[in-house]
Amino acid sequence: MTISQWIKDRELIGYTTFSVDDVVSAFPLLDYGQIKNTLYRLTQSKDISGVYKGFYVVIPPHYKKKGVVHPSYYINQLMRHLQKPYYVGLLNAAEIFGAAHQRAQTYTIVTTRPMTNTSVSKNPILRWIYVSRIPNDLLISKNSETSSVKYSNAELTALDLVQYASHIGGLSRSATVLAELCENTDFTRLNDAFLYYVKISTFQRLGYILDEILEQHEQAEEIHQFLSGRGKRLHYVKLSSKSTLPVRELSKKWKIEMNTQIEIDDL
Repeated sequence: MTISQWIKDRELIGYTTFSVDDVVSAFPLLDYGQIKNTLYRLTQSKDISGVYKGFYVVIPPHYKKKGVVHPSYYINQLMRHLQKPYYVGLLNAAEIFGAAHQRAQTYTIVTTRPMTNTSVSKNPILRWIYVSRIPNDLLISKNSETSSVKYSNAELTALDLVQYASHIGGLSRSATVLAELCENTDFTRLNDAFLYYVKISTFQRLGYILDEILEQHEQAEEIHQFLSGRGKRLHYVKLSSKSTLPVRELSKKWKIEMNTQIEIDDL
């Protein structure tokens, strides 16, 4: 049996991904160089795609023209291969809740440290955020073509859009996405699990954006009551930790020092 036939046989029984180690185990008599050369040729012919170092996905017919497979097709299998917990976040998570105005060009994976052996040149679509732990209680699962994929729930997505605003172009872009996402958020669902994962300053910034920029006063108040109900005292923080502009105004309710201007796109 050839490597090409082995890949096709696996695909027929539902295995759409594999690693170099899988091939080595299946062909113990083959030289490693021969294996790498064969995989390179199959990549060039767009039969497979190397989406991570030593990890490949079989390109299905509907992706062959582009030669690029959407990450939702293989991300669950990749993260199982890496033995790391994860969730899909930011714009990609917002999109499943209908906030698709700011369509993502990349695919954001939130996973635990240490950092994985990633390369932008190997897979420019995947973008990685590293955290100390993954809040499994705050995730939802959605079926993809090949498996189920884990996403942040609507409330965690909203908080992440503020906490990691620099990953998507800044707070103005975050606020634009939040304007659509807040149709699906319900901050009465906040619980203590969020406090172990999200900084208090992020709650403050999100509350301010909902209150003062998006005029979602009821949802903002739900966040404020959640924090006060758990005895969390707010301390002044800058609206943008990245901006070097001077503070021009203060929000006493949210203890925000306004040092940047947020403008949302027309929806």
